[in-house]
Amino acid sequence: MALPLVSNSMRKKKKPSLVLTLSSAGLLISGGIATYWLLTQGKPSKELLPGANMIPQDALFAVSLTTNPGQWQKLREFGTKETQSLLDKNLVQLRDRFLTNNGYDFQKDISPWVGEQVTIAILAPNVSKPASKPVATGREATINEQSMVMILPVKNPERAKSILAQPKAAKGGKWIDRTYENIPIKETEGQVEKFSAALLDGRFLVITDNPKTTERAIDAYKGKASLATTAGFAENFPKIANYQPFAQFYVNVPYSAKIATASPNRRLPAQVLTQLQNNQGLAGTMTLESQGIRLKGVSWLNPNTQRVLAVENKAGKMQNRLPTETLLMLSGGNLQQLWADYVLTSQGNPHSPMMPEQLRNGVKSLTNLDLDRDLLSWMRGEFSVSVIPNSPKEGLPENFRAALVFMVETSNRTRAEAALKQLDEVMKNQYQFQVKYTTVGNKPVVNWLGPFGTLTATHGWLDEDVAFLAVGAPVTDRIVPRPNQNLAGVSVFQTTVPREPNPTNGQFFLNVERTVKNFPLPTFVPNQQTLLQATRSIGVSAAVSDSRSTRYDIFLGLKKAGKPAPLPSPASSPAFSATPVSPAPGVSPTPTTTATSSPLP
Repeated sequence: MALPLVSNSMRKKKKPSLVLTLSSAGLLISGGIATYWLLTQGKPSKELLPGANMIPQDALFAVSLTTNPGQWQKLREFGTKETQSLLDKNLVQLRDRFLTNNGYDFQKDISPWVGEQVTIAILAPNVSKPASKPVATGREATINEQSMVMILPVKNPERAKSILAQPKAAKGGKWIDRTYENIPIKETEGQVEKFSAALLDGRFLVITDNPKTTERAIDAYKGKASLATTAGFAENFPKIANYQPFAQFYVNVPYSAKIATASPNRRLPAQVLTQLQNNQGLAGTMTLESQGIRLKGVSWLNPNTQRVLAVENKAGKMQNRLPTETLLMLSGGNLQQLWADYVLTSQGNPHSPMMPEQLRNGVKSLTNLDLDRDLLSWMRGEFSVSVIPNSPKEGLPENFRAALVFMVETSNRTRAEAALKQLDEVMKNQYQFQVKYTTVGNKPVVNWLGPFGTLTATHGWLDEDVAFLAVGAPVTDRIVPRPNQNLAGVSVFQTTVPREPNPTNGQFFLNVERTVKNFPLPTFVPNQQTLLQATRSIGVSAAVSDSRSTRYDIFLGLKKAGKPAPLPSPASSPAFSATPVSPAPGVSPTPTTTATSSPLP
């Protein structure tokens, strides 16, 4: 049994937060404060986020979660016993905090009348008023003014009315009645946090943590600006609609990034935030499948921006050139175009991971080559970066455990050969490497040998127009000539990397099981090793839909922990402690929502 609610990170102070997606993604969903809220729309579209016509337009983030207990049971079956225990612990804590401690039981009090999905929205702090000072200098005001809304569709109006007519006694306060725009509202009085609830047309129960927020939701319902009328939302959200999803979400990217940047305790680095701000909106749908979790996502640009996306979906062949044991592959359709987009979004932005000019100067200093003229000018085709593990031959030392392999389809072989020849001269004269010319599979290649004779890198041509550079372990004989059995034919690749969108502009594949088993990874998030142990593989396919939007499909292949034991009943659950539930890894500890900690069983 599951009623989604927002997490506790906003209970102490309503701290603004940001979802990741992609990244992301994860998704990305992790929650806010104890409250419900509801509102309704005229005739909600099945293809839009439930309640979109009731959510004010300045929503930073919105997520809908299923109330189907069967889907929550399915989610609990994924992973390992350790991840199953972590998920169940969060579910029990939140059930006790938001239902049991307030006198409610989901099966008895909520399930009989609630609809298929519940939507939660986090609203921007005071966006309608001009800011008197930058967000970065008004942090406390930003944090304290943020509010939350929950929309609960009603399938049994009579049961919902009876709950609203006689709500449980609020701790330390009482319920009072008032009206706004002729709509009755129930409101708490005598508490620090004032909760409001209203029933609209008998079809939606709306609960907020702020009386003014309830009024804004009613205004949106009655025709003022809502999420449904936000630029790009109605056009793009249907692209990722799915039948009976586990979750759907929307992120107002630039404003959420700005608020998260202003938060003194933000988890996301400025480099990530600045790249997120390049889009106006990000939306996604999460579904549970037999072998894992699938995310369908879409991002779109601000309709007023001058920037346009190049519709070049020409990737999807590099996996045919890689051996079956490849651990990781990242591919794209046009490296030169990718660089041009990065330059456009990074110039003048102090938070960029690396300023374009810095990278240009670094390449010039290390190789004496001009990045744009000597290298990127001939890299207009598909490219890939991959990690291939070493398979050392008997009797030979294992100097490297894996090779980093770069492949690119060139648009000008003559210019490419001239650049590679220059690079050979630099390695020989500036770094004292030995440059050896030899053949592999009847194809000429160039080896760079370190001062002690260790093979460090190899470059050459796979076909007439595909150049490669392999750094680290000697793997050239596994890619030259093209392998008969390749990564594209491996079952884990086929079941992990989404087939849609097709054609694609780029793909990503990571064999998590084999990578974790063979290579130590730096720790980025809490419980990282536990989470990785529960994951088999990760796959992503992306494509530019049109000049303004990009589509993503992501699949997380997960292990199965088996049928979980029933959650402890509320009577046997330990009393809720003041210790907050940790926010999702990598997400700012501010109002977002996670699939593992938001719902209540």
